[in-house]
Amino acid sequence: MKTLLIVYHSLTGGTRQMAEAAAHGARSEAGVNVMLKRASDANGDDLLAADGYIFATPENLAAISGIMKDFFDRTYYAALERINARPYATLICAGSDGENAARQIARIATGWRLKAIAEPLIVCTKAQTPEAILARKTIAEEDLKRCEEIAAALAAGLALGIY
Repeated sequence: MKTLLIVYHSLTGGTRQMAEAAAHGARSEAGVNVMLKRASDANGDDLLAADGYIFATPENLAAISGIMKDFFDRTYYAALERINARPYATLICAGSDGENAARQIARIATGWRLKAIAEPLIVCTKAQTPEAILARKTIAEEDLKRCEEIAAALAAGLALGIY
């Protein structure tokens, strides 16, 4: 059985909703075990045990969240040269454009020699004031559906041996 690891961080709930939607979509594929883990709880063993990945992060100060960065820092060297060519996708809950957060994950994935299966999915909440940034987020159904679809496609590729 193949394993898909979804690692996420969420402070205001938006990225959590996206990660949970992705997990729901991936679980529609028989033969794939889906592990949904907070970045603070995920570790190198989780990374090495998985056959594919979804990294879900909020955009914080035009970057990935500090807790996602911590996950990558804690696992990077243990996984280096051990997860080459595995597939991944990126989900970002952004207040502005999310592009720099996407670039950061892409650079990390390049170092691990991972294979992107889709363009990063960036959901922009347009939160620009301190109050809006810190407010609980509700992600639109159509955006959650896109998260499900990306994860379902990744899970199907794993199950079929495409990745």
